[in-house]
Amino acid sequence: MIRITVAMLKIIFIYGIISGAIVIGTMIFGLLSSGGQGFFASEYFGYLMMLVALSMIFVGIKRYRDLELGGVIKFLPALGLGLAIAAIAGLIYVCVWEIYLFSTDYVFIEEFTSGIIEAKKAEGLSGTALDKLVSEMEDMKANYAKPYIRLPMTFMEIFPVGLIISLVSAALLRNPKLLPATV
Repeated sequence: MIRITVAMLKIIFIYGIISGAIVIGTMIFGLLSSGGQGFFASEYFGYLMMLVALSMIFVGIKRYRDLELGGVIKFLPALGLGLAIAAIAGLIYVCVWEIYLFSTDYVFIEEFTSGIIEAKKAEGLSGTALDKLVSEMEDMKANYAKPYIRLPMTFMEIFPVGLIISLVSAALLRNPKLLPATV
C-alpha cells in the first residue's frame, strides 16, 4: 500500500501545476500567435509541448526520491506519484481549455470540423463519401457540445502522455544509481 505523505502531496501539486501551466500556456500561445493555422497550432506541436511539460513528472519523482527517500524509490510509489502529477496537469489542461473555449464562443469545434471537410474536398473527396464525412463532423460537433463527452475527451488528450512518462520515469528512477542524489 502506498502511503501518501505531505511531502508527496507537495511534489504532486508543485510539479502538476508547473506541468499544466507549461502545456496550456504554450498551446494557447501557439493557437493565438498562429491564428489557428500552421505548426504552432498543429497536433504535433501540441503533443511535443505535452511531452516537454510532462517531463516534470520525471523531475518530481527524482526530487521526491532524492530528498524524501534518501535516493531510493520503488516502482509502484514512483508510478503513483507520476500519475498523480499527470492527473493534476490534466485537470489544469481541461480547466484552461474550457476557459479558452468559453472566451472564444466555442468556435474551435466549428473551425476544426470545417477544416477537416475542406481538406478532404481539396483531396478530391466528393459524393456520398463527402456526405458521410459531413455527417460525421456534424455528429462530432453535437458530441463536443456535451460537457460530459468533451471534458473526458480533453483529459484523454494529455493523460496518456503522462501515463507513458510516468511508466518510463518509475522504471528508470527505481534504480538509485541513475542520476544519484548529490549531497
